[in-house]
Amino acid sequence: MGQTQQTESCEEIDVKALQDMYKKFVTECPSGVLFLHEFKRFFGVDPTGEAAEYAENMFRAFDKNGDNTIDFLEFVAALNLVFRGDLEHKLRWSFKVYDKDGNGYIDRTELKSIIDSISRIRKCSKPNSNDSQLTIDEVVDRILKAMDTDGDGIISMEEFIKGAQQDPWVLNMLTLDMNPAAWVQEHRRKSAHF
Repeated sequence: MGQTQQTESCEEIDVKALQDMYKKFVTECPSGVLFLHEFKRFFGVDPTGEAAEYAENMFRAFDKNGDNTIDFLEFVAALNLVFRGDLEHKLRWSFKVYDKDGNGYIDRTELKSIIDSISRIRKCSKPNSNDSQLTIDEVVDRILKAMDTDGDGIISMEEFIKGAQQDPWVLNMLTLDMNPAAWVQEHRRKSAHF
């Protein structure tokens, strides 16, 4: 568990970064809201690439009011969680990303879809890496065995949080950092050069 705490970002969004994000947000989204295709472009995600499905799930989690857009306040609230949230808050947010149908549970199909997306993205970002010799189905089976404590075939938010906190392998398999901290820093550097 100590390893996870060390990897959590201690960075905070300062006023300058917030101003820079707002300028970028207004430039990219003059309407004041971010649609899915703009969200993908905002983070440099190829609309048909490996990260597209994961980005769509993230978009849904950012869209707190369910209107299929992200306003600036929703955007900043989500980034604030990513920058400053503790592990439990991040796991709660991740659960919402993975629970595609929003029914409060992650079933085998949803879990397989997200593990497949994470696996494909990791292979693209580290093509020579052999993180796991397990198949997607084997990973899903192992995660279900570790998390589904009541054996009903679905994972509740409580099971998800407890399972991820207790098993470092499960936590690693469920983690994919789109790295907004690096994105903010890179855009700050770029804007400083203009």
